[in-house]
Amino acid sequence: MAYPTPSKRAAVLARIRGICLALPETSERPSHGAPSFFVREKKCFLMLLDNHHDDGRFAIWCAAPPGNQELLVGANADRFFRPPYVGHRGWLGVSMNDGVDWDELEGIVEDAFASVAPKSLLPS
Repeated sequence: MAYPTPSKRAAVLARIRGICLALPETSERPSHGAPSFFVREKKCFLMLLDNHHDDGRFAIWCAAPPGNQELLVGANADRFFRPPYVGHRGWLGVSMNDGVDWDELEGIVEDAFASVAPKSLLPS
């Protein structure tokens, strides 16, 4: 796996930030040393990890609907993984070492948001 350059990582963070902060009542703040996105300043739905504990991954960890983690990891274990600490709660890891499929990632971010947001913030 290739590791993205600092400028590519910064560009990915900027685009992810735009996607996350466009969702209703979201905010960003560091959590555990990583840029993290929250609903109503309380519930985290996504973190961007850059070589977390030297794991060699540039990745997001995010909330996921029930069953999605198993489905996606089973379909492509090179791209999707069960992240440490939060994987047991169904969170999904998405490696971005080899680039980003932005259409796919936008859907994953929207699913992560919907997994933790109150129903009043979701489209009807």
